[in-house]
Amino acid sequence: MKQLPSSLARRMGRIVILVLTGTIIAWILAKKEMSPIVMGSPRDYDAIAAEGVLHVVTDYGPLSMQAEGDSINGLHFELVKAFAHDHHLTLEIQPQLEFGEQLDGLSRGRYDLIAAGIPVTTAIRDSLLLSQPLLTNRQLLVQRKPLTAEDSARFVESQIDLAQKRIHLVKGSPALMRIHHLASEMADTIYIEEVERYGAEQLLFLVAHGDIDYAVCDEQTAFAMVDSLPQLDLHVAIGFTQLYAWGTSKESHALMDSINTWLSQYLASNKGRALYRRYHQLLPETINPKSSLQRR
Repeated sequence: MKQLPSSLARRMGRIVILVLTGTIIAWILAKKEMSPIVMGSPRDYDAIAAEGVLHVVTDYGPLSMQAEGDSINGLHFELVKAFAHDHHLTLEIQPQLEFGEQLDGLSRGRYDLIAAGIPVTTAIRDSLLLSQPLLTNRQLLVQRKPLTAEDSARFVESQIDLAQKRIHLVKGSPALMRIHHLASEMADTIYIEEVERYGAEQLLFLVAHGDIDYAVCDEQTAFAMVDSLPQLDLHVAIGFTQLYAWGTSKESHALMDSINTWLSQYLASNKGRALYRRYHQLLPETINPKSSLQRR
């Protein structure tokens, strides 16, 4: 990873990263008592209702959960908060960047639900029960625009140019399998660096300020950030547009049935439509909840 001279823009970017992460953690600690969770096996709806607490994991980002001023917002956060409220459950929500850690926590009973954008694929269906699709999304290559000779030499015009390039992505990202498939289709090597400490938004800052050259990020997170990072280019898609959903353990059938019943009603209501309208700019391809149920 190359060492660039420090600049005000880079320092500001890193300050934003630290403030965002610190604010979310501080808010979570301030809003609820962090009671220890006994590790065990996945729970279904009856056990959750008996305790009166729904344990949820999500990730950072404008669609999942992020700090804005002294409050927290995000489409998935607001949806699961409404679900818990309507079912008279206390919501305990934990941010976790790594998808692999989310899956591990679900299997050990630490979490009841992953309320984040999980791509609906055959492989993931083998591991999780998935809700009705909530939105569509796709993975994009994030790189710097060719504004300098150095960046022009590195600029990727299409997927085929990714051969022998080093790509950074969040550890356990659902995009990992697609990149492996792409390398196989090209009969060449794509070097993959999985990053543990940062989320997708932080990777975009690192690309913008020259710390890394390429990252993979979902389209909606990338477009939410590009106005503040105009030096980024997002024109190369890594995969096709996919449906995204929530996930529970394979053992939590009653919980998933409750979630799907509630989602079908809530998303068709005035409240649900208003919530999606608030995130409209991040959801250019938001799907119709009724049509998604017909495709399940």
